Amino acid sequence: MTSPDTTDRTDATDAAPVRVGVFGLLGSGNLGNDGSLEAVLGYLRAEHPDAAVDALCGGPEAVTARYRIPATRLHWYRGEYRTASRLGAVAGKGLGKLVDVFRTAAWVRRHDVVIVPGMGVLEATLPLRPWGFPYSLFLLCASGRLLRTRVALVGVGAAPIGDRATRALVRRSARLAAYRSYRDAQSRDALREMGVDTSRDGVHPDLAFALPQPQPSAPAGSPGPVCVGVMDFHGGNDDRARAEEIHRRYLDGTTRFVRALVEEGRRVRLLTGDACDATVVAAILDAVDSPLVTATGAASLADLMKETAAASAVVATRYHNLVCALKAGTPALALSYAAKSDALMARMGLGAYCHPAREVDADRLLEQFRELEERSTELRRTLAERNAAVTRELDGQFAELTAALFPEAGRTPAHDHAHTHAVRKAP
Repeated sequence: MTSPDTTDRTDATDAAPVRVGVFGLLGSGNLGNDGSLEAVLGYLRAEHPDAAVDALCGGPEAVTARYRIPATRLHWYRGEYRTASRLGAVAGKGLGKLVDVFRTAAWVRRHDVVIVPGMGVLEATLPLRPWGFPYSLFLLCASGRLLRTRVALVGVGAAPIGDRATRALVRRSARLAAYRSYRDAQSRDALREMGVDTSRDGVHPDLAFALPQPQPSAPAGSPGPVCVGVMDFHGGNDDRARAEEIHRRYLDGTTRFVRALVEEGRRVRLLTGDACDATVVAAILDAVDSPLVTATGAASLADLMKETAAASAVVATRYHNLVCALKAGTPALALSYAAKSDALMARMGLGAYCHPAREVDADRLLEQFRELEERSTELRRTLAERNAAVTRELDGQFAELTAALFPEAGRTPAHDHAHTHAVRKAP
């Protein structure tokens, strides 16, 4: 098949379809990652409808079932995500790392463009080993450079990394990518501080803001519940020595906050963002034991946005729980565990409403929450204004991506239609 780099695009109908791969921990239970994928697929289907798209990802069965694209398992060794304590498991993981070199290269070779859609792929704000996803990302970017396949890190998150091996892999991966953009300025700054030239890299809002705007499901005038987004939080990569202490403090503070709301007669809806968060939900339900506290079984960011659109206010830990609330126009308070949450809240005009996830003080959190509710009308107006600006900025992200990755595509009839996933053409 002829590469787009050498194809004569004068007659687009005669050209072979561009082959686009999407890569990442997709379909593995993290709703934020899958939301970023959904936004990129919406862009591709609207602006490049003839592209042949498939994935190399953590949960290929889920990706194929939900998004109807072919998908390949990211790792050869099926026990990759399980702790290897036996000799056979250790050997299997080791062999898998070698096999993945050739599997990744073979997959990359079949594509003209590979997109890594959003996600915090250049950070270690949660526990992470260098031979895990950082190694996989390095294999992708190195294969892309070697085989002349353009690899794009689109709207990704980055943060300072203490571990030397992880930092080296992340830095090298970023340097090998053909295109980079970030979801906030702190991410770009972090890469620059690691020695990556970011002078041509763009900063744009999180890709999940390109998903459709949810509609409130509660009747007009009916007070909604308070949505509390929880997380199986144990600190970051540098907190392993006190991970359990951090988790106990987080769970205790969050539980006390929920109990205080219930004692005031408030309805509370518990939200999650990853399958692992179910343990925290169970612990809170058991500790509070009230019919006023319920939990959602949301399977996508769209589901979470509907929940937050119906809420009177949101208090959340996971980054994409916050994105959902802000996108829905619902006042939110961040239980912040990383600079990315602080940056997101500041961008959307709610920078004053952040509370440290590592040191949850239920009394102080309740004070901040009451202030948030008192300013609800004002903050909803602010969010409406900021969401309009974010939409315009994302127009620029997708136009920039087309120019960088599909320069030969030219105009197609798809450009004359509205983007069904709320991705619009740049003004």
